[in-house]
Amino acid sequence: MSTVPELDPAGVAAVGQRLGANVRRAVKVPDAVLRDLLIALIAEGHVLIEDYPGVGKTALARSLARSIDAEFARVQCTVDLLPADMVGTNVYNQREGRFEFRPGPVFANVVLVDEINRASPKTQSGLLECMQERHVTVDVHTHELARPFIVVATQNPVEYEGTYPLPEAQLDRFMVRLALGYPEADEEAEMLAEHAAGDRVLDLQPVTDVPEVLAAQRAAARVHASEALRRYVVAVLEATRADTRVELGASPRAGLMLLKAAKALAALDGRDHAIPDDVQALAPSVLPHRLLVAPDAAATSPVELVRQAIQSVPAL
Repeated sequence: MSTVPELDPAGVAAVGQRLGANVRRAVKVPDAVLRDLLIALIAEGHVLIEDYPGVGKTALARSLARSIDAEFARVQCTVDLLPADMVGTNVYNQREGRFEFRPGPVFANVVLVDEINRASPKTQSGLLECMQERHVTVDVHTHELARPFIVVATQNPVEYEGTYPLPEAQLDRFMVRLALGYPEADEEAEMLAEHAAGDRVLDLQPVTDVPEVLAAQRAAARVHASEALRRYVVAVLEATRADTRVELGASPRAGLMLLKAAKALAALDGRDHAIPDDVQALAPSVLPHRLLVAPDAAATSPVELVRQAIQSVPAL
């Protein structure tokens, strides 16, 4: 039973504003990146951040966890990391003469999986059940994960030696793929001054709590999506599949993710219904990493293909 009253869209918008302002105190990120991170949190999705080292990927995840007073865990991926190192394992208790489950880091609320492409395919697949089903099965016993639960995975786009590219099945589990980029010169100079005294993330105080975030997630799920909007989402998906430059178009799961993200954006804007503008704003973050571009069109950006698909489909 919830310990906080149910939220209306205005309440969700207030939660989002507090979270965004608090995270910005510690990390300088583009508005669109912060928006998509909050959308993934409210829509119960996961985030893949692909960017250069040192641009604030870890700080962003830590700031989010501290802002909602949630448990944070970090997994540094290496080639010898095992699935049990992530999800946990059964350990024999000699005193009591029985096995007991020792949970792994995925049982936190905000889980940072750093350099996920350095983990072996076997370990990467260990995340699939966690991210999709939100529980872990060890020795036929199922263990529920914490709520809310969001995976923030990172990968480095400039070093590929000793890495294992994420398969399409794994990429499809991430609601959005983001890139932080380098900050503007003025913002970077301000950041240097602010961080001179220490880690700004440690100075953050919670601005909401887990029950309120769960209430915001329920409120976003109640946002109305009309039949016309659902058909619009399907039309955008079909446009990616019909493009001859795309070998593998957006899947039905991509449509589910896009619609959930659009409803979360509407809630964060204080609206009780989603509109085509929400779909158009989020498609470039939700769809491109789910497309497989044909070899003869490899020079074409998946983001550009998605934008062209949106332009080719009239809003209903």
